[in-house]
Amino acid sequence: MRIRILVSALLFAFSQVEAADQLIRLPSTQEMEAVTKGKLDKLPTQEEAKERAKEHPPASAASVPASASASMHASVPASASAKSEAAASQHGEAKTAPETKPVAESKPAVKFEPASPKASASVSASASAHASGSAKAKAKATDEDELDAEQIAARISKKLEELRKQRLANFSKAPKKKKVSHKSTKDAHAGKVHNHWGYAGEEGPEHWGKLNPAWAACETGTRQSPIDIREGIRVELERISFDYKSTRFNVLDNGHTIQVNMGVGNAITLSGRTYELVQFHFHRPSEERINGKSFPMVAHFVHKDAQNRLAVVALLIDEGANNDVVQTVWNNLPLEKNDPLIAQVALDIEKILPARRDYYTYMGSLTTPPCSEGVLWLVMKEPIQMSAAQMAIFSRLYPMNARPIQNVSGRMIKESN
Repeated sequence: MRIRILVSALLFAFSQVEAADQLIRLPSTQEMEAVTKGKLDKLPTQEEAKERAKEHPPASAASVPASASASMHASVPASASAKSEAAASQHGEAKTAPETKPVAESKPAVKFEPASPKASASVSASASAHASGSAKAKAKATDEDELDAEQIAARISKKLEELRKQRLANFSKAPKKKKVSHKSTKDAHAGKVHNHWGYAGEEGPEHWGKLNPAWAACETGTRQSPIDIREGIRVELERISFDYKSTRFNVLDNGHTIQVNMGVGNAITLSGRTYELVQFHFHRPSEERINGKSFPMVAHFVHKDAQNRLAVVALLIDEGANNDVVQTVWNNLPLEKNDPLIAQVALDIEKILPARRDYYTYMGSLTTPPCSEGVLWLVMKEPIQMSAAQMAIFSRLYPMNARPIQNVSGRMIKESN
């Protein structure tokens, strides 16, 4: 009960503060009891307390009778002497206390002098009686306080549990943010990214630049291949130095063409640069045109120099005699795509070259994705030959694998006299 009374009084006192900057004054025990019993409507503020203190200054210990001092500290009379002093005080028969010197007030706080020996003895006796008489009451109050504390703790725990459940419920009801994968982001902003391409349909040449950002040059490039070679400037072009040898090789069906990967030791030299032969492959029909004329097939020999610059020699192919070099390649065709077959014989590719070595030249690009530009093109003027049967073998695998003609865009085209 005491804890409840104390908490109620404190809450009542705090509610009386009318300004945010007003200091909170702790109420005295007498004021708290008066508020609890209804004798006061509200506690005095700090300013009111100061005014009351000026009007009714607290009495010094010298002016307070010992009997009154004792009665303030004892709720139960301790002795007959204490009773007689209290009764005498009620009828105006106050006893004279030992004289003491008044205490000088140097500060607002009041300093009390020690009480007289008689008063001290009376107070001690009263306190002893009060302590022995109220021990059980204190124990009971302590039990009640502990019970109240346990109840309060239980209520707080229950409330916290309710708040926690409510918060979890609100969180579960909140709309969840949809996780966007890296793949879907690409689909949304740049279209689906492909690694496959072809020569027809949605993966055809007109879509290469949109299938993969790395292939953007296929659509936006200005030096693309193949082209229709027309009105070349006739000049004395440097002769291409072919250094082709009989070399081991393997044949790969990469899903776009038949590709022959050559061993080291084959190269061309032009303008002081040496380009190593990497591979050659076939297209049907020819990708290049000469003055608007197309050929049944073409072979592209891809070379690379030490700075990774590319030079491609294009051999246009007409139908005619059987070609021994091509037949050796066909004899070693792999049974599965992307599974190269290592030939057990060497290939002498010098035999595939035309007798005449004059050519057209221009700067272009790869004719397949990623359509990289900066490629030196050397298109031999004299076509080579393949038999119809040999062409038929390739056409069964790839009836059409040629990129359409690209815009010349004012490029310089030179040709041998």
